[in-house]
Amino acid sequence: QVQLVESGGGLVQAGGSLGLSCAASGRSILIINAMGWYRQAPGKQRELVATITRGGATDYADSVKGRFTISRDNAKNTVYMQMNSLKPEDTGVYYCKMSIVRMAPTDYWGQGTQVTVSS
Repeated sequence: QVQLVESGGGLVQAGGSLGLSCAASGRSILIINAMGWYRQAPGKQRELVATITRGGATDYADSVKGRFTISRDNAKNTVYMQMNSLKPEDTGVYYCKMSIVRMAPTDYWGQGTQVTVSS
Protein backbone atom coordinates (compact mmCIF):
# COMPACT_ATOMS: atom_id res chain seq x y z
CA GLN A 1 0.00 0.00 0.00
CA VAL A 2 1.28 3.44 -0.96
CA GLN A 3 0.02 6.64 0.59
CA LEU A 4 0.65 10.25 -0.43
CA VAL A 5 0.12 12.74 2.37
CA GLU A 6 -0.10 16.42 1.56
CA SER A 7 0.45 19.33 3.90
CA GLY A 8 0.41 23.08 3.60
CA GLY A 9 -2.18 25.17 1.88
CA GLY A 10 -4.64 27.44 3.62
CA LEU A 11 -5.95 30.96 3.27
CA VAL A 12 -3.78 33.84 2.11
CA GLN A 13 -4.29 37.32 0.71
CA ALA A 14 -3.45 38.11 -2.88
CA GLY A 15 0.25 38.71 -3.26
CA GLY A 16 1.09 36.35 -0.43
CA SER A 17 2.94 33.04 -0.38
CA LEU A 18 2.22 29.46 0.59
CA GLY A 19 4.15 26.23 0.53
CA LEU A 20 2.89 22.73 -0.16
CA SER A 21 4.54 19.39 0.47
CA CYS A 22 3.59 15.82 -0.36
CA ALA A 23 5.33 12.76 1.04
CA ALA A 24 4.98 9.21 -0.20
CA SER A 25 5.15 6.27 2.17
CA GLY A 26 4.61 2.58 1.85
CA ARG A 27 6.29 -0.72 1.39
CA SER A 28 8.23 -1.79 -1.66
CA ILE A 29 8.71 1.63 -3.19
CA LEU A 30 11.63 1.16 -5.53
CA ILE A 31 11.90 4.55 -7.18
CA ILE A 32 9.66 7.49 -7.90
CA ASN A 33 9.77 8.89 -11.39
CA ALA A 34 7.81 12.04 -12.19
CA MET A 35 6.15 14.05 -9.45
CA GLY A 36 3.66 16.81 -10.01
CA TRP A 37 1.08 19.17 -8.68
CA TYR A 38 -2.40 19.63 -10.11
CA ARG A 39 -5.25 21.85 -9.05
CA GLN A 40 -8.98 21.96 -9.45
CA ALA A 41 -11.00 25.13 -9.09
CA PRO A 42 -14.74 25.00 -8.34
CA GLY A 43 -16.67 24.06 -11.46
CA LYS A 44 -13.53 23.44 -13.49
CA GLN A 45 -11.52 20.45 -14.56
CA ARG A 46 -8.34 19.42 -12.80
CA GLU A 47 -5.32 21.03 -14.48
CA LEU A 48 -1.60 20.51 -14.42
CA VAL A 49 0.34 23.10 -12.44
CA ALA A 50 3.92 21.81 -12.38
CA THR A 51 5.94 18.65 -12.83
CA ILE A 52 9.46 17.54 -11.96
CA THR A 53 11.37 14.52 -13.18
CA ARG A 54 13.56 12.34 -11.03
CA GLY A 55 16.54 14.19 -12.44
CA GLY A 56 15.10 17.56 -11.52
CA ALA A 57 13.81 18.84 -14.85
CA THR A 58 10.75 21.01 -14.31
CA ASP A 59 7.79 22.19 -16.32
CA TYR A 60 5.11 24.70 -15.40
CA ALA A 61 1.73 25.84 -16.58
CA ASP A 62 2.03 29.25 -18.24
CA SER A 63 -0.24 30.76 -15.59
CA VAL A 64 2.22 30.03 -12.77
CA LYS A 65 5.60 30.46 -14.46
CA GLY A 66 7.84 32.80 -12.50
CA ARG A 67 5.64 32.56 -9.39
CA PHE A 68 5.63 28.86 -8.42
CA THR A 69 8.64 26.63 -7.85
CA ILE A 70 8.47 22.84 -7.69
CA SER A 71 11.24 20.82 -6.07
CA ARG A 72 11.78 17.34 -4.71
CA ASP A 73 13.82 15.39 -2.20
CA ASN A 74 14.36 11.89 -3.54
CA ALA A 75 15.74 10.61 -0.24
CA LYS A 76 12.52 11.63 1.50
CA ASN A 77 10.15 10.68 -1.35
CA THR A 78 8.76 14.18 -1.09
CA VAL A 79 7.73 16.86 -3.54
CA TYR A 80 7.34 20.52 -2.65
CA MET A 81 5.86 23.57 -4.26
CA GLN A 82 6.54 27.13 -3.21
CA MET A 83 3.83 29.51 -4.39
CA ASN A 84 4.58 33.23 -4.44
CA SER A 85 2.66 36.26 -5.64
CA LEU A 86 -0.57 34.33 -5.30
CA LYS A 87 -3.64 35.49 -7.16
CA PRO A 88 -7.35 34.81 -6.50
CA GLU A 89 -7.41 32.66 -9.63
CA ASP A 90 -4.92 30.31 -7.95
CA THR A 91 -7.69 29.26 -5.58
CA GLY A 92 -8.55 25.57 -5.69
CA VAL A 93 -7.81 22.14 -4.33
CA TYR A 94 -4.22 21.15 -5.00
CA TYR A 95 -3.31 17.51 -5.56
CA CYS A 96 0.09 15.89 -5.81
CA LYS A 97 0.70 12.98 -8.12
CA MET A 98 3.63 10.59 -8.26
CA SER A 99 4.63 7.86 -10.67
CA ILE A 100 5.87 5.18 -8.28
CA VAL A 101 7.65 2.01 -9.27
CA ARG A 102 6.94 -1.02 -7.14
CA MET A 103 6.25 -4.02 -9.35
CA ALA A 104 5.41 -1.63 -12.22
CA PRO A 105 5.01 2.14 -12.59
CA THR A 106 1.71 3.30 -11.16
CA ASP A 107 0.31 6.78 -10.63
CA TYR A 108 -0.74 7.71 -7.11
CA TRP A 109 -2.61 10.81 -5.96
CA GLY A 110 -2.65 12.76 -2.72
CA GLN A 111 -5.87 13.56 -0.91
CA GLY A 112 -5.85 17.21 -1.92
CA THR A 113 -5.33 20.38 0.07
CA GLN A 114 -7.31 23.60 -0.21
CA VAL A 115 -5.63 26.83 -1.25
CA THR A 116 -7.73 29.97 -1.04
CA VAL A 117 -6.45 33.35 -2.16
CA SER A 118 -8.56 36.32 -1.16
CA SER A 119 -8.58 39.55 -3.10
